Amino acid sequence: MTRPTKRTSPPATAGGDAARELYDELTDDLLYDPAIGHGTIMGHPCIRLAGQFVACLERNGTALILKLPADRVTTLIAAGTGTQFAPTGHPMHEWVTIPEPDRTLWQSLLTEAVAFARQNLPARSDG
Repeated sequence: MTRPTKRTSPPATAGGDAARELYDELTDDLLYDPAIGHGTIMGHPCIRLAGQFVACLERNGTALILKLPADRVTTLIAAGTGTQFAPTGHPMHEWVTIPEPDRTLWQSLLTEAVAFARQNLPARSDG
């Protein structure tokens, strides 16, 4: 398997691309793991771990969407840090939207999301 290459973001515009630049930087930092790669999900740029969804940037490029354990999602929503992700009007209980770009928070939650995806990988059988 070839290692994914880092993407380069276009320069920031006067309107600001802070969330996209932060997303690109933090997700590119995860590429040290050859099982992690960039892709898309529901039209959103995303990262996956061995095919398992980890996180994506909201289509309008302003919020981070992550897959985390349902109890962690509930905690983030109760704390006012995140909002329920419900793209079709039905809440997805293991997905949360973090609307404000925050380097420390996003980095921490991405680490949690990678760990969650890793524990959900199918068990290997080494014959």
